[in-house]
Amino acid sequence: MTQITQLNRLGLFDAKVPRYTSYPTAPHFNTGVGPDDFANWITAIPQGDRISLYVHIPFCRRLCWFCACRTQGVQSDDPILNYITRLEKELQLLAQHLPQGVTLSQLHWGGGTPTILSPDAMTRLARAITQVAPFSPDYSFSVEIDPNEIDAARVRALVAAGMNRASLGIQDFDPEIQQAIGRPQGFEDTKLAFDMLRDHGITSINADLVYGLPHQTPQKLTNTVQKLMAMLPDRIALYGYAHVPWMARRQNLIDSDSLPSAQQRLTLFETARDLLKWDNYHDIGIDHFALPHDSMSTAASNRTLKRNFQGYTVDPADVLIGLGASSISKFPQGFAQNAAATSQYAQAIEAGTFATSRGHAMTTDDKMRAKIIESIMCHFDVKTAEILDNFDISRAQLYALFGQVNQHFEFMLDVTDQGLFIPERARPLTRMIAQKFDAYDPNAAKHSSAI
Repeated sequence: MTQITQLNRLGLFDAKVPRYTSYPTAPHFNTGVGPDDFANWITAIPQGDRISLYVHIPFCRRLCWFCACRTQGVQSDDPILNYITRLEKELQLLAQHLPQGVTLSQLHWGGGTPTILSPDAMTRLARAITQVAPFSPDYSFSVEIDPNEIDAARVRALVAAGMNRASLGIQDFDPEIQQAIGRPQGFEDTKLAFDMLRDHGITSINADLVYGLPHQTPQKLTNTVQKLMAMLPDRIALYGYAHVPWMARRQNLIDSDSLPSAQQRLTLFETARDLLKWDNYHDIGIDHFALPHDSMSTAASNRTLKRNFQGYTVDPADVLIGLGASSISKFPQGFAQNAAATSQYAQAIEAGTFATSRGHAMTTDDKMRAKIIESIMCHFDVKTAEILDNFDISRAQLYALFGQVNQHFEFMLDVTDQGLFIPERARPLTRMIAQKFDAYDPNAAKHSSAI
């Protein structure tokens, strides 16, 4: 029996499962969590603790067809500047509730296109943030950068504000693929952005690639990876394209007949993965890669790697606060999400209240399953001691769960006294394995392909 035959029989090429950037996943959030809960969770942060902050900038000069993020196109700067004013007011609200001495371990600006901001707007926003919470000594401040929407003046403004890590979206360098996804981006423009960042002292650069795009072939993806290797990013995220036109209507502009099949997607992923590993990148979790010196490689080896809404992270903070429309906050007590529409978000902030519209309050069972799923997604295992030492579950109950999951996957997994382990040959099934520990209705929302 070939591995492909078994993976096919287990449903890999037909399955639609969550990416598990949270547990429970966002479709299971509800309106039972509101602004008061959000405020109470903020005030419960211990004094002097470290937190992480995510700022969502939802604007783009153009809307890429493949993107499923919460974004909107703008032609002038007026909506952007109005939004920055609302972010400043939201930060003032946060300052009223945040305990004394809290510092930022990580700050991330995502989008949309954060570099759509003018240098002055960048400086305004960064100043408003650090007036609420200064950086910790070992902080990370990362910004998502569109190589088509960056220049030296904006890089200088970001560096002056404290940016020390940049993340560049690439997707694929092939012109036919770029045309099919509405994202023209020349290799020279991308290399110019890399060089500009390094000339301004940014030594930590991430790059995002996407497999499963229309007209993508192993040879085309090989060419893209080889071009990217010439720029030597410190980390690479190799995301599978999520074709979800019921969520992102712009994806209807993509010809679904030109998309690779699920089995072809696996070949594409393995092609890029093998190239990256040959070039000395460590594979991290299901879709990230990092050079040996990078902190993500260290976190993977010492089991401090975590997973959040941006993918994998080395952030040590227990609290992530999201600012801006649609952004999600994570607390030990649960999740809180701001109103998705910028108009509803603005209305709440102008009324002097937080914009929380929904979320989820964690139960004890949620916390245990979240730990199990995060460990599967980060380390391809569940260590028995880590669960029994932290949660009220017996060894017999835990191993009953392990046994049920292993049986479902035809005993491809390894179950020992130390825990459950996913061997290399079963790792394409990782998200499906994680779903077997998910207590929520798998049919409550549509998800992307499991591979």
